[in-house]
Amino acid sequence: MSKDQLSLAARAKKFGAAEGEGIVRCDACPVPCRIRPGRAGACARYANENGQLVRTDPVLLMQRTLDEGGRIAPFVGAEWDGAPLDPARTFVTGVGAGTTYPDYKPAPFIVSAEHAGVDTVTVVTEGIFSYCGVKVKIDTDRHLGPETAPVRVKGEQVGHVTTAEYGSQMLSIGGVRHLTGGSKKEGNVTCDALLELCSGAAVEMSIDAGHTVIVEAGKAPVVDGRPEVRMRVGCGSATVGIFARQWLGHVDEVIVVDDHITGVLTEHQSGRVLDMPRAGIRVRGRKSTPGRYFQVANPGLGWGGTDITEPLSIIQKIDPKVAWPGLRLLMTSTTGEDALYCVLDEALRPVPVEMPAPVRAVVERIGENCEPSLCTVLFMAGAGGSLRAGVTENPVLLTRSVAKGETRVTMGGAPVYVWPGGGITVMADVMRMPKNAFGYVPTPAIVAPLEFTLPRALYQRLGGHTTDIIAVGDVIREVGPSARIEGWQDDNPWPFGDEP
Repeated sequence: MSKDQLSLAARAKKFGAAEGEGIVRCDACPVPCRIRPGRAGACARYANENGQLVRTDPVLLMQRTLDEGGRIAPFVGAEWDGAPLDPARTFVTGVGAGTTYPDYKPAPFIVSAEHAGVDTVTVVTEGIFSYCGVKVKIDTDRHLGPETAPVRVKGEQVGHVTTAEYGSQMLSIGGVRHLTGGSKKEGNVTCDALLELCSGAAVEMSIDAGHTVIVEAGKAPVVDGRPEVRMRVGCGSATVGIFARQWLGHVDEVIVVDDHITGVLTEHQSGRVLDMPRAGIRVRGRKSTPGRYFQVANPGLGWGGTDITEPLSIIQKIDPKVAWPGLRLLMTSTTGEDALYCVLDEALRPVPVEMPAPVRAVVERIGENCEPSLCTVLFMAGAGGSLRAGVTENPVLLTRSVAKGETRVTMGGAPVYVWPGGGITVMADVMRMPKNAFGYVPTPAIVAPLEFTLPRALYQRLGGHTTDIIAVGDVIREVGPSARIEGWQDDNPWPFGDEP
């Protein structure tokens, strides 16, 4: 055996110990299952096969192909074609690799490979994350619930509503307090919800003093049974400004209803610059700056994220000294899904009439400029002691190297955002990760893949487990026949940095 080769039998000793009657004790997580022959542990990820502890899920190897010019190109989501794996184009992921628990053990795979003349090492493992959760971005104007309101699944609190962003409602789900700080049921329900969200499954949530929402990564949210379609083009003020010139000459006033900032065209700076005369229509709410109003109604599922379904109800008064009979008024939401066209009668009352084609065209253009409403799920976790110790005997050196950008961090080959500051806190889009990349242990905690890639010389300087390094070709020979093999995801950068 070469110095860079570690046999499967030697690897197996990292994960368990044989006991009497063919029983194997699994120490891959804090729950030390004693597994009888032919049975699996509590997490169903490890099993006893003829007295040997084995993974029930195979290791995931990701393979890139070559284009006609001989250059490395992504698979563009295609399945592996069955050709022999080329070590130079194979990335060993942490999916199915195993863990480093109880902390001191080297990572399951420490893989050496040469790329662009640089001798590299990729430390491959699965992390057991108690400190983890997901940040959910829901593209909708609909009011889901008050900020900080509890979010519940099956009656258990699993997170809370956070500050809304531009055109999106934000939820924070999971975290160590819900996983370990509450009741056993709360922890288990939270763990199940996180696993389903990260795996791309739909999860129904209810929000205290709010509404129900079905969240599925990459799909439109469903709010109180109604699928959302559009993400707003902008707030009411921005919508007025964007389309002001297109309305000029076709309407005398436009009110864009919005829970946050309702816009009134002739008062707005855009209307004034276009020399539009004031229409004398005053809306309810608190005036911020000319043509911009806050709190015109309560939050809700109606027009522009308010609780109104009758838009004329937000008109506080019409000034008879300024307005005139025949004045053309358009009221619309920030997505264009709701719109009403009126003309003032002799008593200056708004009377709904058929919307003229040029006005309808601009309302439709609002909708055209709205992006599809989607749910985005970002997995966020902190890499703690067991993960870092699996890389080096002096974990702080790894932390510093990651912070400097010397060591690249990926999750199942997908890029991550590393938060500044202390520790290694990462965030990854679950849609960019391989399918079935997540698991769990009944502590409860989420299991997720993690890889650290760096030059071999740097790995040695960090005090890495150099005696456990195995060449990528040897990994392919040993685990390839039973591995799960997929093509490289085309929108992910190659972890070895030979492409932008």
